[in-house]
Amino acid sequence: MGKISSATVQRILDATDIVEVVSDFVSLKRKGANWWGLCPFHNDRSPSFSVSKSRGLCKCFSCGEGGSAVNFLMKLESLSYVEALKYLARKYNIEVEERELTPEEQRRETARESMLAVNDFALRHFKKNLTDTVQGRDIGLSYFRHRGISDQMIERFHLGYALDEKDALWRSALERGYSEDYILATGVCTRTDDGNVYDRFRGRVIYPVHTLSGKVVAFGGRTLRSDKKMAKYVNSPESDIYSKRRELYGLYQAKQAISKEGKCIIVEGYMDVISMHQAGVCNVVASSGTALTTEQVRLIKRFTNNVTLIYDADAAGIKASLRGIELLLQDGIDIKVLLLPPGEDPDSFAQSHSSTEVTDYISAHETDFITFMSRVLLADSGDDPTKRAAAITRIVKTIALIPNEITRNVYIQECANILFISEEVLLRQVGIYYNEYARQSREEAQRQQSVSHRDTGSETDNPTPAINSADMPPETGGVVEAVRQQADPHAAVLRRFEKSLLQLVARYGNYAFASSIDDDGNQSPISVIDYVDEELRSDGLTFSNPDLSRFYSACHSLSRDGWTEGLERERERLLQVRAEEFARGVEEIRAKATDLGSISAMERELTERVDLNYNAGVDDFSAAFLSRLLCSSPDDIVRSLATELVPEKYVLSKVHTKYAHVDTERELLSELVPRALHELKDAIICERIKDAQAELKTVAADDVDKMMTLLQRIRDLHTLRTSLAKLIGDRVVAPIK
Repeated sequence: MGKISSATVQRILDATDIVEVVSDFVSLKRKGANWWGLCPFHNDRSPSFSVSKSRGLCKCFSCGEGGSAVNFLMKLESLSYVEALKYLARKYNIEVEERELTPEEQRRETARESMLAVNDFALRHFKKNLTDTVQGRDIGLSYFRHRGISDQMIERFHLGYALDEKDALWRSALERGYSEDYILATGVCTRTDDGNVYDRFRGRVIYPVHTLSGKVVAFGGRTLRSDKKMAKYVNSPESDIYSKRRELYGLYQAKQAISKEGKCIIVEGYMDVISMHQAGVCNVVASSGTALTTEQVRLIKRFTNNVTLIYDADAAGIKASLRGIELLLQDGIDIKVLLLPPGEDPDSFAQSHSSTEVTDYISAHETDFITFMSRVLLADSGDDPTKRAAAITRIVKTIALIPNEITRNVYIQECANILFISEEVLLRQVGIYYNEYARQSREEAQRQQSVSHRDTGSETDNPTPAINSADMPPETGGVVEAVRQQADPHAAVLRRFEKSLLQLVARYGNYAFASSIDDDGNQSPISVIDYVDEELRSDGLTFSNPDLSRFYSACHSLSRDGWTEGLERERERLLQVRAEEFARGVEEIRAKATDLGSISAMERELTERVDLNYNAGVDDFSAAFLSRLLCSSPDDIVRSLATELVPEKYVLSKVHTKYAHVDTERELLSELVPRALHELKDAIICERIKDAQAELKTVAADDVDKMMTLLQRIRDLHTLRTSLAKLIGDRVVAPIK
């Protein structure tokens, strides 16, 4: 038992041919340097899905999906990162070597696997009870029939029944050899203080809870008794394999439909999900009666950025759900809200309407969250100005959570129209709350960083300390919370400049694009990422957007991990290719040459050609080394950004380069990299000037010293910007010839 070793991961990535992988799912045709086909992620009518063999990337230039072979499989087949790697390992007959686990890791892994095995047995036990026992058929199956649930849905969601006996499951599990400790750890059975053991779900119909990969981690049980003293629902307790914050009921069954429809519908309960699926609306999941959590939002973002929340007319439940709306907004998800007709819930509505009627009703009646929140929060305020002001403040604070500036402004305009409030007033208030959230986020990030430093006993010399990857969860399909995304108030303005610089780093990180000259006049090659690193470090600059900062940190580490060994392996391979090419050339010369003079000339030409091909191969490997690793990163944020930044839509065809040389982006790096750095620095200076000007407006008229200090700062910044402007567009490094 172990984990996939880094060496094995590298072998898998080295062996993978993305054209072969994508061809298993998409019909591809070569056009120019790339292969093209219909995109498998949306209804593509003309080929917009490009596959680059040299880069090891695919990209749809219509819907934006793609990435490395690993990311392609994760998206298309809904696989985890490890599952995608194992798929490729099987395809290329690579033995998956796993490192030995530490004793503590092995203990946790053994416990986890044992608990999953217990739950799998319990699932089979409950399903068998439902169909193969008199009690199960008369009570459990009759209940599902009464609720209109078909056999197909019973099988699809693995519904079951727990016998109304004290310890039927406990005895059955022990007979099959399952450990008492693990049976109790899962919570399917519980031991009282007096030592007696009881089945937790006895006498209840069972709704299993699956993970995204289909493993059963928990159960929900509904009583069919009318006894009001008995809890209507009983759920599995939290355990090493189950956290209710991290699971969404029905996501395992709905994930493909969510990807296909480009939208996730969220309802409240088990039966809501099952009935909607039975009606043919399969992109539906449930929060299982609890408010949405950050972890659940991240799960949704792996499949879509569009969510529709469906509520019945229960006002109390609606108000309690507003926190879920705020979490969705923080992660940049586009939200619609739907209220069903009075007396209806998703279960009853789906049971009494056809699939077309359900989807048509959703399309016609779903509304944006501002309209919804206004209706809900203002309903109880009446003519009371205090209550109305409090409701409007809640709405404004919610808008301030939205990470995208354009989206925020659109909602501000809509809010102004709905609430009959000046747009300028709303803009000002949203700005105040937005900056407050950003301040709180910065303080929290600094606090966590301080704690991290105290724990490790060392200071980091990382040039991008704004948000360290350790400060953010490993599985953020978007980035955790929007207020952390935009911790710097200037992040939105600087984002496009930071992305332009990172695009060059991601595409060409280890490529030696220029030379540095020491005091003795000696030249040494310098790579793109080393040049950028030195420039940022010398000016004390960091990335203001935490996700981009995290991406740059990944570039920094990946550009060094395995680089020396990888380059050496590639050189050995290219030398072998060179030797074979040279040998073939010599054979051709012997067959064609007629005298010693022509033999010598042809051998010189052959040597130059094979050396040129060898050097070109080394350059190609260096340029693509970092981008391949980034696009196959296990970090969702890094992989997603790499998929966006690395692909190139247009590649020059042979027609354009047949009669005249056209400089490629790689050949222009000695101009493009310094220019991207200078433009970022210029944008930072502009923001600092704006800050100083804004601060100047707040200075009291009699505070002359403060006023003069700010005016001098503004003059100095303008002088710095003028000197920097002279460099933008100029060539400031010596390119390698």
